[in-house]
Amino acid sequence: MAQTRRNIFLGGIAAVIVGGLVFVTVRPEPIPVDLHTVERNDFTITVDVDGQTRVTDLYEVAAPISGVALRSPIEVGDPVVAGETVVANVEPSSPGLLDARSRLQAEAHVREMEAVLNVARSDWRKAEEDLAYAQSQYDRISQLVERKVASITRLEDAHQQRAIAQAALQSAEARITQAESGLDAAKAALVDMTSEADSATCCVPILAPADGVVLEIEAISARPVVAGAKLLSIGDPQNLEIVADILSTNAVRLPENAKASVERWGGTPLDATLKRIEPTARTKVSALGIEEQRVDAIFDIASPEEDRGGLGHGFAVFLSVVEHEEKDVLLIPLSATFRIGTDWAVFRAIEDRVERIPVELGRRNGRHAVVLSGLEVGDRVVEHPSEKLADGALIVERATFGGL
Repeated sequence: MAQTRRNIFLGGIAAVIVGGLVFVTVRPEPIPVDLHTVERNDFTITVDVDGQTRVTDLYEVAAPISGVALRSPIEVGDPVVAGETVVANVEPSSPGLLDARSRLQAEAHVREMEAVLNVARSDWRKAEEDLAYAQSQYDRISQLVERKVASITRLEDAHQQRAIAQAALQSAEARITQAESGLDAAKAALVDMTSEADSATCCVPILAPADGVVLEIEAISARPVVAGAKLLSIGDPQNLEIVADILSTNAVRLPENAKASVERWGGTPLDATLKRIEPTARTKVSALGIEEQRVDAIFDIASPEEDRGGLGHGFAVFLSVVEHEEKDVLLIPLSATFRIGTDWAVFRAIEDRVERIPVELGRRNGRHAVVLSGLEVGDRVVEHPSEKLADGALIVERATFGGL
């Protein structure tokens, strides 16, 4: 009897061992997954763009006349005072050199104009004599008319001859003036760089149009310039704004006075506010060779000056512009969502199993989506679900699985 009980006991143990081995052999392996706990947080959609700082009120000083811009009296970074500081000097252009033919032609023209002047003076002397004779004739006939010896008709003829002589004299005087001007112009053609400089010739000093500092000088050394050529730029580097080159499709979605974070400039992030978007876009070719319509967006820097020390004109920055913002909403990673037809779904973890549930999503950014329905705070969802996952599949969290 004892032997029988012992055999039964040993048989039971063997059956349990065999059953355990069979269970272990056929039991499905749990799928390792990454889990994320659903929580509430603030949600933002941003437009990330590169930008550049610039002085808000930039003054570009140009040459008022064609000539030679003398060596710059100032340097980049020098402070200037409006209406007081001389920022540039422009000297009128010197006459060009004359070749042998041009000089002979100019000298011949001078002699020609001298002859014309002599002829005009001779004509003037003749007109003066004619006027004197006409006047004497008029005076004599006037006396005869008073004595009733001559007729009124002769007096009228004498008056007419005197008026003609007066007009001829005035014409001669005008021809003299014309000839003198022509002679001066002919002599001016002989002036070149080898002639003696006029001691009265002086440069044109240009004063600073506004208070600030010199931001840029086109050239330090003296050089020829034409009227309107840029000489230098002046502005206040403490009064900065940011211009960002963004896609026109993004620009139309930005709200008025959109907030932005200014990063990657070499210091702590700064706050900025959208001031305006330029009304005209332009076509640019991207690095991938795609034509894009881009437009400039202008931002005011809201952070105080002490927080942006060292930031100057033309510095590169990176902006994250807030397109949309929601406070205290239910969020899940985009990596946890997948499509079932036209709907969205996630795998929710319930102990060591997963359940596929449909969810309704709101707005999405590059990392998260707003959950409108289907999940609650504290639910755990699978990130990056693999094709092996199915409704009811056995799972183990990857961190726990790695520690086994």
